[in-house]
Amino acid sequence: MRIWVDADAAPGDVKTIVARAALRLEIPMYLVANQRLRPPANNPFVEAVRVGGGPDAADDHIAEQAAPGDLAVTADIPLAARLVEKGVRTIDPRGTEYSEANIGERLSVRDFMDGLRSTGVETGGPSAYGTKEKQAFAATFDRVLTKLERARPRDTEGDEA
Repeated sequence: MRIWVDADAAPGDVKTIVARAALRLEIPMYLVANQRLRPPANNPFVEAVRVGGGPDAADDHIAEQAAPGDLAVTADIPLAARLVEKGVRTIDPRGTEYSEANIGERLSVRDFMDGLRSTGVETGGPSAYGTKEKQAFAATFDRVLTKLERARPRDTEGDEA
């Protein structure tokens, strides 16, 4: 199991929560971005991955590298759709878990809003990220991570049958 964070726009609180869990559970975590990032000091389980190229390079990297059993954090709905299709558990920084049941609707709404913006309609943006959103993310992240952790194969080397 690995944890992937679409780090270009992820709030600092999200990165901190995920990095602490990676250290505690000894799970590799990758902060993927188009810009240089500094991983937390004293955490050998966090790696910053800087990708070159266009605006979707980080998304492409995560989509190509993530595998079933991994967990991804992203607010990018098209990336979430790609990950859900691959069987990667995916949540957004506000605590919503994307699934086969809701990703189609999320894509439709996103595309509709994008269409409105392209015609000049002011649609506003998401509300500010605050304590409520941070708590929702932490709760969902903990729930999903616990399920994945329970399902993770354990190294039984040295155990007697």
